[in-house]
Amino acid sequence: MKLIIVNRKALLSVLIVLVLLIISIFTWVIYHRTRETFNPDVYYQGTIDKKIIAFACNVDWGNEYIPEMLKIFKENDIRITYFVTGKWAEKNEDILKNIYNHNHEIGNHGYNHVDYDKLSYEKNYEEILKTHNIIRDILNIDSRYFAPPSGAFNDNTIRASKDLGYELILWSIDTIDWRNDSTKDVIVKRVTEKAHNAAIVLMHPTEYTVQALPEIISFLHHNGYKIGMISDVIKNN
Repeated sequence: MKLIIVNRKALLSVLIVLVLLIISIFTWVIYHRTRETFNPDVYYQGTIDKKIIAFACNVDWGNEYIPEMLKIFKENDIRITYFVTGKWAEKNEDILKNIYNHNHEIGNHGYNHVDYDKLSYEKNYEEILKTHNIIRDILNIDSRYFAPPSGAFNDNTIRASKDLGYELILWSIDTIDWRNDSTKDVIVKRVTEKAHNAAIVLMHPTEYTVQALPEIISFLHHNGYKIGMISDVIKNN
């Protein structure tokens, strides 16, 4: 009988140790995932505590919707940041010039629309630099902000962008406007329900984004927000 009690106590001790071990492992995983998700070398939102929100429009397709976007922004006296891929810019110089001539900020979206977290330092450097040079050749400007496609980056991406003088930009509000379930009303809701100071709103030139923009702009203005570029919300450089 005593032997059974001892075994039960031993079993209980083992279970306690296992539980503590599992908790420790879980805590470690969460901690490191958090560090990866909120990397201090990446801007998920701006650095100022003011009621201004930056719109970031990533462009690798959607040419047919860009003219209407530009018209909406012009009517509302808004300038945003367009992040363009080098491959797109090469094929669409006139559209890029038109965006820039509407006084919008031009950012670097890498040459190919691929996952940069799978690339080496050298390849990250090459993709960013190639697009930098294409933008400079077309517009005679040096871009300062780099937005990796799909928000995919690794340490190589951070080092390469820094070495090229870039700030790495992600977002704090995602319209997810490329997905099939992203209707106009859904996009409006995704932005308006999460609006906050110095937010960065990610969007693309899509049919439903164009439909949603007037309502989003009206809501933000009505609630005291200004809408601007990445450089309007990042003021430490």
